[in-house]
Amino acid sequence: MDTALDAWFADEILVHEAALVHYLRRVWAHIDDVHDLRQEIYVRVYEAAGRARPHQPKSFLFATARHLMTDRLRRGRVVSIEPVGDFESLNVLVDEVTPERRLGARQNLRRLADAFDLLPGRCREVVWLRRVEELPQKEVAARMGITEKTVEKQVAKGMRLLAEHYYGATPSLADDAQDADRNREHGRKQTD
Repeated sequence: MDTALDAWFADEILVHEAALVHYLRRVWAHIDDVHDLRQEIYVRVYEAAGRARPHQPKSFLFATARHLMTDRLRRGRVVSIEPVGDFESLNVLVDEVTPERRLGARQNLRRLADAFDLLPGRCREVVWLRRVEELPQKEVAARMGITEKTVEKQVAKGMRLLAEHYYGATPSLADDAQDADRNREHGRKQTD
């Protein structure tokens, strides 16, 4: 056994035990797992320190804790694809996608795509970044060089126009798109 490693571990890692336990209790939802998490963190830190001592032991300890919790969360989200039992005995009706349903879905998607294409350029880009790429509002604002309030307004406007077009009130969407095109042609500033 490496006594130098043991001494380092006691002096640099175990002195932070109270802070570590407090941190784990604060951020980990399953309080019953805190003891096991702490032990597993210690094992990881000890093994890593056996290869090379970290320069900032406390930071390394808490980074290891975050990584372990992330690993556990990922493992918890994995769903087994192994069959659990006899599905035939469940008498579950299978909801097959009929050609009619597939055609209906394609028509709905086409209507939505057409509505999206009619949105004014900036509005379309904001809606795409926020709703399709799911970027945070702050990031969309920074990327496009506009304020977060403008992002909010553009998303609200875009969703309203999409709903109007999709559910039958298309004139306002087409008119807004034509107005935006006219404004760009004449060099006028488009309002939010």
